[in-house]
Amino acid sequence: MDTNINRRGLLGCMALAGAGVVWTVTGGVPRLLGSAEAATSDRLHFVQVSDSHIGFDKDPNHDSTATFQAAIDQIKAMKSRPAFLIHTGDITHLSKAEQFDTAAQVAGSAGLPVHYIPGEHDWGGDDGKLYLERYGKDTKGQGWYAFDQEGVHFIALINVAGFKAGGFGTLGADQLAWLKDDLAGKSASTPIVVMAHIPLWSIDEGWGWKTDDGDQALALMKRFGSVTVMNGHIHQVIQKVEGHVAFHTAYSTSFPQPAPGTAPSPGPMKSVPADKLRAMLGITDLVVKRGQGPALLTDHTLAEA
Repeated sequence: MDTNINRRGLLGCMALAGAGVVWTVTGGVPRLLGSAEAATSDRLHFVQVSDSHIGFDKDPNHDSTATFQAAIDQIKAMKSRPAFLIHTGDITHLSKAEQFDTAAQVAGSAGLPVHYIPGEHDWGGDDGKLYLERYGKDTKGQGWYAFDQEGVHFIALINVAGFKAGGFGTLGADQLAWLKDDLAGKSASTPIVVMAHIPLWSIDEGWGWKTDDGDQALALMKRFGSVTVMNGHIHQVIQKVEGHVAFHTAYSTSFPQPAPGTAPSPGPMKSVPADKLRAMLGITDLVVKRGQGPALLTDHTLAEA
């Protein structure tokens, strides 16, 4: 699978950020729609939050806890109650115990189960020790795991262990072997939802926005008719469909980052006006139903609350 995207195509995807975006499938072909209501009672409905960076207190957001709480409050106000939340990493900014505690308190106020994976900010400094103390129970290796709910198979991949600034995400041979075994007994008709912090597809190699061996993981999923890959890390909405695989990177709830090619390097966009910040932060609403292709995805900004 060629998962590279050129700058023109990426910026075309970026034009969709800030509006509700939904993937749907007609006649087996995924296509892009505009804003839509997320859930009906016969579908599995859940919500993705990402990159809360609890502890970050610099421009453009001096209170990342407040914006994370705003995201959770928006979820609590949904007409259709989600089954659970997924947090796709960078829960904290400096992987400190008090930051993990604050994040857990805010996320817990939703009153929903939360499934976590780490970002590099949760792993750095202690090689994931504090993260795994909190969220490593019943996981394998360096924290990877899978679970099933209402006929959908969820896979949580860890691609930040050993991450170095400017480098790429990596899954490693042990995790890939586990993934192969995990998928072996699954029917090709099983909807698959994958979560990993750093994108599995190549968005910008110069900025490290790819997973070195992500193509090997994707090759193991090519026989499935419905695969949705959810990432964080880049703090903006970028989407792509390749065959039966829909790729989606989520908003952050803390601060936006620039689109590739529009700044010298990644990092917080510091010159965002205060009244515009929440329009660049948000959550992703997802609905999965067997036999209907990749998940329906709707992105909501915090400004919509």
